[in-house]
Amino acid sequence: MRRKHSVPKISVIMLVYNREALVSRAIDSIRAQTFTDYEYIIVDNGSIDRSGVIVDEYAATDSRIKVIHRPRGNIGSGRNAGLDVSKGDYIAFVDDDDYAEPDFLEFLYGFAEAHHADIAVCGSNKEENGVVSSNHIYVYDKLFIMDAEKATEKFLWRQLYNAAMPTKLIRREMFDTIRFSETGSYDDISTTYRYFANARVTAAHGLPKYCFYRHPGNNSSAATKHHLLNPVQLGEYLKAFRERTEYISRTLPNLAELALYSEWSYMISMVEKIHRFGLTNCDEPLRFMKNELREHWAEFYDGQYIVQFEKDWMEELI
Repeated sequence: MRRKHSVPKISVIMLVYNREALVSRAIDSIRAQTFTDYEYIIVDNGSIDRSGVIVDEYAATDSRIKVIHRPRGNIGSGRNAGLDVSKGDYIAFVDDDDYAEPDFLEFLYGFAEAHHADIAVCGSNKEENGVVSSNHIYVYDKLFIMDAEKATEKFLWRQLYNAAMPTKLIRREMFDTIRFSETGSYDDISTTYRYFANARVTAAHGLPKYCFYRHPGNNSSAATKHHLLNPVQLGEYLKAFRERTEYISRTLPNLAELALYSEWSYMISMVEKIHRFGLTNCDEPLRFMKNELREHWAEFYDGQYIVQFEKDWMEELI
């Protein structure tokens, strides 16, 4: 039960922007949680539809819900606004078009506390075109307890979890020094790895307790549907990957080579997709990536991590 007049165990933070048709499902899934010792901070990020009215109606009937109305900003600045007023021992982020299973918070909090984890991660499903299916890579029936190096290594290999902030419960002290970028559209790629690189203990269990809803209005559509790639998104990703390589190389030197491989691996993957889909709008980032890969051909092509299809793409496209 929720303790009266005390600090909540968890602060759930959600941004909402023009999701009048979806936001009620997201809110209802948090209000239905079996774990009740939480506050629910909803940041109305400049909505121009009825989203702001809807969240205010919920706040009027549930004292755990706190609403912040603010001018339109990027995702990172909105999340920071929620963090600024949060009081929980842990922070969880959910998105306004997704929904959580009823034991989402109970599950994460339980093994975070049991293993003194700075980060707890669960698995996820995805819903698209009315069909719910498993995110196979991120669903597994096993518990992993990792230090910073092992957790970041898994992140770089895209194993166990992805860069999205939902599915992760993070001890609030981590946000004292690591906040979200207040520029750009894809905040997760520029921030999430920093939490893993600084967590003393990360606990990950792949039971799916969260569902991502895939639809054309997703902020991540261009990242998951590659025929929608555009030069702005590519430029932001390339900048974030460069910063990630530098940060991990400083923070966890043993992973420097893997971080660099991951950056080049992203480049050759994007070069292949630009060619495959005939994306003529991406000429500038395409030239940049090809030049980078040519310049570092020997390091990448002869490195210990490269896989055969990447070698094939290098020979064919670079």
